[in-house]
Amino acid sequence: MTFSPALARAESLIRSVPDYPEPGILFRDITPLLADREALQATTEALVAPFRGAFDVVAGIEARGFILAGAAAIEAGTGFVPIRKAGKLPLPAASVDYALEYGTATIEMHDDLPAGARILLIDDVLATGGTLAAGRRIVEELGYTVAGISVLFEIDGLGGRDVVGDVHTVFHS
Repeated sequence: MTFSPALARAESLIRSVPDYPEPGILFRDITPLLADREALQATTEALVAPFRGAFDVVAGIEARGFILAGAAAIEAGTGFVPIRKAGKLPLPAASVDYALEYGTATIEMHDDLPAGARILLIDDVLATGGTLAAGRRIVEELGYTVAGISVLFEIDGLGGRDVVGDVHTVFHS
């Protein structure tokens, strides 16, 4: 993928917030990027590009992954499936517990797709890999195929790629 001036500008809009949500965590705030139409469009296109034509639907992991995955679904001309935190879906078909760098969580997903649907899984940040590994696991437990995993930002050196496997990343730290 060519790193365009639009992507370079988009990357400059990601800010680092120290000690959030707790001391020792360096949070990557993508809010300024999301507020900029050109930056959002460039990153959405970059998230989808390597997988174009290889998936039927885009799934996003709550919460910022929803925003990116929703935009990616529109860009790709497909539907969107939410992977939500526990207790937020009316009829969850599966749930998966996982660890993240500052705690534990559970995600849930419906089973509304045709059997064997190919899913592009999108999230905002790959850090230690727990969230995306759980996303992959829940998709597969429901009998769907993970056509690819794409993230906006990867924090290098935290081992996330070792946990998740092959991931397309738009930006690295």
